[in-house]
Amino acid sequence: MDFSSARLAILKVLEGVRAEEVPRLLHWMRTTNDFDEFRSTNDDVLLRSIAEDLRHFLPTDGMLASEHFAIQKLYQQTKPTVHIDAFLYDDEIIDSLCEEGKMSRNYCLTCGSHQTAPLEFISHSFSLMELKFLYYHVLPDLTGKVVVDVGSRLGAVLFGGYFYSSASQIYGVEMNADFCHMQEVIVTKYQLDERIKVLNADIRTQASLLQNADAVVMNNVFEYFLDKEEQARSWEFISQNVKKKGSLLVTVPSLEESLSNLQKKLRDLPLFGFTSTITKRRWKVRGTID
Repeated sequence: MDFSSARLAILKVLEGVRAEEVPRLLHWMRTTNDFDEFRSTNDDVLLRSIAEDLRHFLPTDGMLASEHFAIQKLYQQTKPTVHIDAFLYDDEIIDSLCEEGKMSRNYCLTCGSHQTAPLEFISHSFSLMELKFLYYHVLPDLTGKVVVDVGSRLGAVLFGGYFYSSASQIYGVEMNADFCHMQEVIVTKYQLDERIKVLNADIRTQASLLQNADAVVMNNVFEYFLDKEEQARSWEFISQNVKKKGSLLVTVPSLEESLSNLQKKLRDLPLFGFTSTITKRRWKVRGTID
């Protein structure tokens, strides 16, 4: 069916809809994600292929046994919380796993009872849609720019930056050697090494890298992996080194939320002096103007 025929067919369907239902239908058409599969690009297909490859390295919860601190933090949540990596598992895959009994969205309030409540889900990676939002709507044109992902984990931000932006160099800094190995496997398999570099390091050893970065991305980067003393030291280091004119700092959750529980351990951070703040969804973008 060509465009003209498809257009007429859609209009014919709308003519048959009850008048009072038309606004609801049009709103659904404007806001639904149900059309995403029809808008997929080759880049989307490649990223989904990368996610499929990475799923073979990890259990369903996307956590490594060596992540003792992160696992402990999950158990300390006030509501039952599970980690599901949003880059590896989109809603459609999660639905399939739930149908197969390999995953659940709910927990029992009383053991053996039918009384249930939704589980809290947390992800340490951006989903495919969030990556597109980050590179297409949050960040400016990155042609010739340097992007640094602090705590790159599985490399979702790196791979998204490769396919969804024109950044000249995309660096991932990750302390966990196992995650670095996974990223390197993908970089080699998909021949991404021209623009992506993975560093197995603590960000506090990478002053020069931060000082030359045009965009620094931080997604749930410290809270689940460092105690408060180490978090404070890391934020202080970042505040001292993200200083390039026009550089951007993207944080999820927002900078205020990330630092709210660390005030007693922090000195006066220049980060609070950043201007040009833009809030979109749950994103916080801060740019230096000095």
